[in-house]
Amino acid sequence: MRIQRKESKVDPERAFTPLESPTIHGRDNRNKTSIPPVVGSFRRRKGGVKAPPFLTGFIPALKRRLGRSRRAEAVSSLSLAYQLTRKASRLGFDWPDLDGVLKKLDEEMKEFREALSLQNRSRIREELGDLLFVLVNISRFLRIDPEEALRKTVEKFMRRFHYIETSLRKKGKSFHQSNLIEMDQLWEEAKKRKRGMSKC
Repeated sequence: MRIQRKESKVDPERAFTPLESPTIHGRDNRNKTSIPPVVGSFRRRKGGVKAPPFLTGFIPALKRRLGRSRRAEAVSSLSLAYQLTRKASRLGFDWPDLDGVLKKLDEEMKEFREALSLQNRSRIREELGDLLFVLVNISRFLRIDPEEALRKTVEKFMRRFHYIETSLRKKGKSFHQSNLIEMDQLWEEAKKRKRGMSKC
């Protein structure tokens, strides 16, 4: 389905909900004519870091809404990225499908590796941010809350690491008295133990 940008008269103040889950700057790679004019315009001005016209009203509204609710610091960058990109997508600024985002992921990974080879910390930080931003878009296309997905992974890591800790304690050992090989074996045990419990 070809994405077409539609004119919207919605008040940006009312269009945003802080708890809404957004999209990254996107591309329609199928052909040039299918790209909304405003998207092409934004690309040409990208070097000047100028926001696309349809976001100029939304972004200030977003800042004001967060400021009024006193939740600006409570909103993680991950959630904020999701909110912004989702809004941009609704305004027609998006990739045509998931495949386009995955290609962008490959592109950003290549640029990240280049930054690593240059050992330029500022460039590495920038490219890492771009990489995370693309991952947020992938989660949006899959209708998965990135904050929730990451939280579940953190919880999974904590469970497995706790298993390592308790297993070593039963052996009368501390982390400093163990080694990577032993801890890795316990990590695999924790994974198998979880799978076994899931089957019960």
